[in-house]
Parts: sequence; structure tokens; C-alpha cells
Amino acid sequence: MLSKLHEQIVKDQDNDSTQTGSFPVVRRKPRRISLNAKSTRARLYSSVLVTVLCALLGFGYAIQLNNSTSTYETMSEDELTKLISETNAQAQKLEQRKSELTSQLNSLKDTADKNAKAAEIAKQNAESNGILSGRLPASGEGVVIKISRGTKQSIDASILFTLLEELRNSGAEVIEINDVRVITSTYISDTDDGLECDGISLKAPYVISAIGDRNNLQNAVNLAGGVGSRLKVKYGASVSVKPSDNVQINAIRKAPQYTYAHVVGQ
Repeated sequence: MLSKLHEQIVKDQDNDSTQTGSFPVVRRKPRRISLNAKSTRARLYSSVLVTVLCALLGFGYAIQLNNSTSTYETMSEDELTKLISETNAQAQKLEQRKSELTSQLNSLKDTADKNAKAAEIAKQNAESNGILSGRLPASGEGVVIKISRGTKQSIDASILFTLLEELRNSGAEVIEINDVRVITSTYISDTDDGLECDGISLKAPYVISAIGDRNNLQNAVNLAGGVGSRLKVKYGASVSVKPSDNVQINAIRKAPQYTYAHVVGQ
């Protein structure tokens, strides 16, 4: 009994002599977290973050809607007056711009119409000049005159030139003799081989086509004492005049190249 008591006293003295804070430290083993747990935790954090962001976005949108619907209600009278003035000013500017664009559109349409009209007139003038100068074929109302070889004497250049002048004076617009287009510079001359028109030999029968008023042209040839009568009486030639609603003149002439003449202003 005394021996056990003595042993206890010795143990108590040993414990009392131990310094404070020098108790043995008990270390815990570190916990190991698996990869599956880490990925699950990351997905959880992401879901929570997305949910919070969506909530904040919806809240902000709701506030914006409430502010937009209540903007005009919360504005003062001066602010509303200023807003109306600015809106009216913008409307006036838009109307002014609309008027300017409409005016420009009308100008473009007028310009297009004028250009189209000018192009049409230019085309008509080109066709008229082409016909008058002999550069283009022509067709229309007129007469076809056939003159045979003279039995009393050969038909000379003077009588044919007179016939052409009578046709022109009667309103002939286009004339063709055989296959030669008659123009303002056309001449007929006598040669040893017969008649020549603008350097081209003419052989009987002479066929003259003329476009114009067929009645006037027919009267110019058949007039008593006129060129038709002289051809019959003096030269012994037969002359026939056939009116037609569609006289075709296909002979053309090339445009002359002028060396010395120029348009005024060039």
C-alpha cells in the first residue's frame, strides 16, 4: 500500500516539473481529396456564379424598364418642354431633308427626260442629215420614171439635169438615177461613151426614182411643154411615170472628207 502511494507521488512530481507548452503535439494525417470531388466542387461554384449573374441581369433589366416607363412621368415641365422642342426641331430637319431629296429626285428625272429628248432629237437629226446627204437609204411616197434611148438623137446631160432640177423644185427629197444617189454636188456630163453621173457611167434606159409628193412629181414630168414633152418630141424617147406609195432608194454615198472647210467655232 505504501509502495503504491510512493509511486503515485513520484509520478505527480514528474508531471509538475514538465514545462508548460511542451506537451507532445499530436499531428493529424492530411485528408486526400479525389479528382471527382474537385470537379464536382468546380461545377457547383460555376452554377452558383451563373445563377447570380442571371439574377443580377434580370434585376437590372427590370429596373431599366421601370425607369423607361416612368421617365416622362418623373420629368419636370421644363424638361418636357425642352424635349418637345428638340423633337420638333428634329422633325423639321427631317422634313427639310425630305424636301431636298425630293427636289434632287425631280431634277434627276427632268435631266433624264431632257437627255432622252435631246438624244431623240439628235437621232432624228442624224437620220435626216444622213438621208439628205445620201449616207442612208430611204423609202416613201414618190414616183419612178423610166426614159428609153432617144430615137431622134442621143439624150444629153442637159436634159437629164433639167429633169432633176424640175423634180427638186417640185419637192423631191431623195433622188436616185440608175444606181447613183443624187446629192447637192451631183453633176451629169457628156462623154464619148455616153452620159456620166458623178464619175459613174449611165446607160439607157435611165431609171430615176424620186421620193416626195407623188402628184407634184408626176405633174412636173407630164406638164405640157415641160421636160417630159421635150424628151418625147426632141429626143424621140419614151417616158413613163409611175406613182408609188413605197419608193425604195438603196443607193448611198460616203460622207465627204473636207480639207479646208471647218465648222465655225472649231
